Amino acid sequence: MGLVSSLQSLTFMLKTFKSPTNVSRVTLIRFKIPFFPLCTTAPGSNLNDNECESSDAETEWERLLKPFDLKQLRRSLAPISPFQLCKLLVLPLDIPTSMELFQRAGAQKGYCHTFDAYYLLIDKLGAVGDFKIVENLLKQMKDEGVVFKESLFILIMKHYGKAGLPGQATRLLLDMWGVYSCDPTFKSYNVVLQILVDGNCPRVAPNVFYDMLSRGVSPTVHTFGLVMKALCVVNEVDSACSLLRDMAKHGCVPNSVIYQTLIHALCENNRVSEAMRLLEDMFLMCCEPDVQTFNDVIRGLCRAGRIHEAAKLLDRMLLRGFGADALTYGYLMHGLCRMGQVDEARTLLNKIPSPNTVLYNTLINGYVSSGRFEEAKDVLYNSMVTAGYEPDAYTFNIMIDGLCKKGYLVSALEFLSEVVAKGFEPNVITYTILINGFCKQGRLEEVAEILNSMSAKGLSLTTVGYNCLICALSKDGKIKEALQLFCEMSTKGCKPDIYTFNSLIHGLCMNDKMEQALSLYHDMFLEGVIANTVTYNTLISALLMRDSVQQAFKLVDEMLFRGCPLDSITYNGLIKVLCKTGSVEKGLGLFEEMLGKGIFPTIITCNILISALCKTGKVNDALKFLRDMIHRGLTPNIVSYNCLINGLCKMGHVQEALNIFNRLQGEGICPDDITYNTLISRHCHEDMFNEACLLLYRGVDNGFIPNEITWSILINYFVKKIPRGARLSKDYMVEFGASSS
Repeated sequence: MGLVSSLQSLTFMLKTFKSPTNVSRVTLIRFKIPFFPLCTTAPGSNLNDNECESSDAETEWERLLKPFDLKQLRRSLAPISPFQLCKLLVLPLDIPTSMELFQRAGAQKGYCHTFDAYYLLIDKLGAVGDFKIVENLLKQMKDEGVVFKESLFILIMKHYGKAGLPGQATRLLLDMWGVYSCDPTFKSYNVVLQILVDGNCPRVAPNVFYDMLSRGVSPTVHTFGLVMKALCVVNEVDSACSLLRDMAKHGCVPNSVIYQTLIHALCENNRVSEAMRLLEDMFLMCCEPDVQTFNDVIRGLCRAGRIHEAAKLLDRMLLRGFGADALTYGYLMHGLCRMGQVDEARTLLNKIPSPNTVLYNTLINGYVSSGRFEEAKDVLYNSMVTAGYEPDAYTFNIMIDGLCKKGYLVSALEFLSEVVAKGFEPNVITYTILINGFCKQGRLEEVAEILNSMSAKGLSLTTVGYNCLICALSKDGKIKEALQLFCEMSTKGCKPDIYTFNSLIHGLCMNDKMEQALSLYHDMFLEGVIANTVTYNTLISALLMRDSVQQAFKLVDEMLFRGCPLDSITYNGLIKVLCKTGSVEKGLGLFEEMLGKGIFPTIITCNILISALCKTGKVNDALKFLRDMIHRGLTPNIVSYNCLINGLCKMGHVQEALNIFNRLQGEGICPDDITYNTLISRHCHEDMFNEACLLLYRGVDNGFIPNEITWSILINYFVKKIPRGARLSKDYMVEFGASSS
């Protein structure tokens, strides 16, 4: 009867499951079912061999069970035990069949599903992402009083992670405590933390970690590593380093992975000195760094211009038995080239055991960036090629790009012809470099010739190429032609990007086509392009120039709503217009907002506010504001002092204005014509003509050349003071530098 019952269970369960013959045999053996040859027929059967082999309506299992009456087997169905159900759920059955088995077994009188049965079914459901049924099964387990185990929740969390649902995994972790009365250990927390880091939700990871600590769950080294990685991803490197110090409190000792994570983050944030200290700690803690760790620090040192230290670290690395790779040498060579030490980079290249094309390209780029094109060609032809390294398209493009950036466009074309004669086939990037070079110099007619050459080789413009042309046309005032190219892009399969739209919007604004610019701004969102700070600054500046202040501030609100940060250019424009309309206090409020957001103001910002305060008679406030700026590390320029001198003069405080004037030279600032004209004008206004002349002589001695305004001020004063019809004495004329005829 046991054999019959097993066969009955398998028959209805696997009716739709078409399994390979080898799986069938294994399954039969597992259930202790005798194996029958395929197409075995009962005595007296009328089935022929062909029907047996070609029947599509029968599954292999039904063919195996032909000696038995299937209907009879189903009618005499015996109960399935929990053990048998688990064995069946292990089989590679589809979800409907597995669910039917589970439900039929559960419907048996006196039957209770075991934890293992739930686990196996939930695993199948999670694998296909059917989480709604998983949640129903968890509720069913709770109602049936099945004791939950952490392994089940870890399984579901991992399935959530694979399905890209980190939020659901986190929710389930919290539900373990409150809903399912299953205390998670560090294992569950580590799984969720890993899912959050991998699922691009690093900001949530610290919250999960602190929840773990608050519930008394002890973290492991792996836990700390995951949280530190999450913090580093969101640039909270200080918090990550703080966790390193906290590890000892929890009985954890940092390993190599943790040190490597922190060193990489510190180097990426230009904090290479701290990274070097951590590298020393690694050695003290007997944690072995890998080549990538050394590379991070060497790269960081080179970016900071500390080439000598980077070279010493390379020597130390080699002494410790680490093998430097191409990246190690590449970072050091790039650093040397950036510092202008190209010859030293060449010496280093000659010492490298197995250089490659990339390293030669780095050196060539160094020579090109320094304007040493002949030496770059020498490396290309006499070192690289001679050593058996084939130059690639990138090599030649470096040379052409360098010549174009220096403005040597004819030389760039000559070099291209030279390498083409040697068998080099220029690619799209080559032509784009040339187009960009000629566009920047406004030589659009020659660009047309390059486009013809490009087309003759069957090459088409990319988005970058179109951007170069659109930008050049927009700056040249040919906005109609730029818009035509913009329309052509989509027909050529090129998608406009933020640079395309910004160039067009700038061109439209400069040509006073504000409505079209705003229309294009709205169209870019329909194209899936997100406006950036440059876009908004261009539009806001244009609106402010047209005195459309309300519309400009409306655009600022939209800018903030879309998560685009204001920069110093945005603030300068807004502060200037507020000061212009007399709302100086609001301008100062925006200035404080700038500082609060960590945006350090430029001297232009300060001068706008100093000028506005002086114009409204608040010179003392302007002086206090300037002192505050100096304390913040900002250096005032002649414009700053001219505003103050002008404000003091208008208030009649000439002596205070002179005091500021006398301090200028001591601060290394040279007074300009505005400074002298302002003071001379005020002295004349106060009938202090002799002092005005002395100031003029002093200025001339210091290199000041009086201009039309200077002479106009003096002549106007002179005309006002001499009675009409009076003759000038010779001495009076000599005092003004004139001579009698």
